[in-house]
Amino acid sequence: MLNSTQVLYFTLASYFDNGLFKYLYFMIVLSLYFLIIFANVLLIVVICINRSLHEPMYIFLCSLFVNGLYGSTGLFPSLLVQILSDTHIISASFCFLQIFLVYSYGSVEFLNLAIMSYDRYLAICYPLQYNTCMTFKKVATFIAIIWLPPILVNFFTLPLIVPLQLCGNVINKVYCDNYSIVKLACYDTTVNNIYGLVVSALSVFGPLILIIYTYMRIFIVCFSGSKQTRQKAVNTCTPHLISLLNFSSGACFEILQSRFNMNSVPNSLRIFLSLYFLTCPPLFNPVMYGLKLSKIHSACKNLISSY
Repeated sequence: MLNSTQVLYFTLASYFDNGLFKYLYFMIVLSLYFLIIFANVLLIVVICINRSLHEPMYIFLCSLFVNGLYGSTGLFPSLLVQILSDTHIISASFCFLQIFLVYSYGSVEFLNLAIMSYDRYLAICYPLQYNTCMTFKKVATFIAIIWLPPILVNFFTLPLIVPLQLCGNVINKVYCDNYSIVKLACYDTTVNNIYGLVVSALSVFGPLILIIYTYMRIFIVCFSGSKQTRQKAVNTCTPHLISLLNFSSGACFEILQSRFNMNSVPNSLRIFLSLYFLTCPPLFNPVMYGLKLSKIHSACKNLISSY
C-alpha cells in the first residue's frame, strides 16, 4: 500500500508513442499556446487602456480573458513537456497544483458567464435603471464573487486528496484529474465522492440556473419589445450564448468522462474532448468577442495600426 505522501510521481497513461511526429505535435501545441496568450493579452490591454471600454460588460469580459490565460497556463506547460517526454510522468506536487488550477478555472468560467448573463439581463430588461443597478462597487463585488469562491472551494479539495492512501500511481489521462486520483485510493472514498459531486453541482448547475432564468427574461422582453431592443439583444447576447455552449459542452463531457466508463470511445477522441474545455474557449472567446463586438474590434484595429 502506498501513501500519497510517499508517491513522488504519477504516470499519465493516455500518452502514446508518436515517434518523430511528437515534434510536429509539439510545434502545433506551442503555436496554439502562443495564439491563446496573444489573443487574450491583446484584448485585456485593449480594454484596460481604452476608457470607453471601462463599462461593466467589458470588465467582465476582461475577467473572462484573464481566466483563459489562467486555465491554459495550468495545462499547456505540462502538456508541452509531456509531448517531448518518453516517460510521461508528473511529480505529485505539480499534479495536485494542476488539479487546483484546472478545477478553479472551470468554476471561475461558469460563474463569469453567469454574471455576464445577469449583466445583459439588466441592460436589456431594465435599460433606464442599468447604471444605477450596475455601479462600480457592484461590479467589484461581482468580480470578487467570480474569483474568490471557486479558488477557496477548490483549495479545500486538496486536503481531501493529498492524504489518500493509494494503491497505484497511473492516471489514464493526459493531465492530472481529481477523480482519477480518488479512484486510485485503497479504501472507501465516500467523503471525496460526495464533496466532488456537491462542488460540481454548485459550480455547474448554480450558474446554469441563473443563466437560464436571465435568458428567459431576455427572450420575453425581446419578443414583446421593439426591433431596436431585439437588435441590441442579438448583438450582445449571441457571442455570450456561443461562448457558453462552447465551454459547457466541453466541460460536461469532461465531467461525464471522469465519472463514467468511456472505454468504447477511441483514445484519441477522448484526449481531444478532455482537452477541449481547456484549449478552445481560451482561444475562441477573444477571437469571437473581438470580431463580434464593434467597440472592441475598432479598439483592436486602432491599437495594432498604431504600431
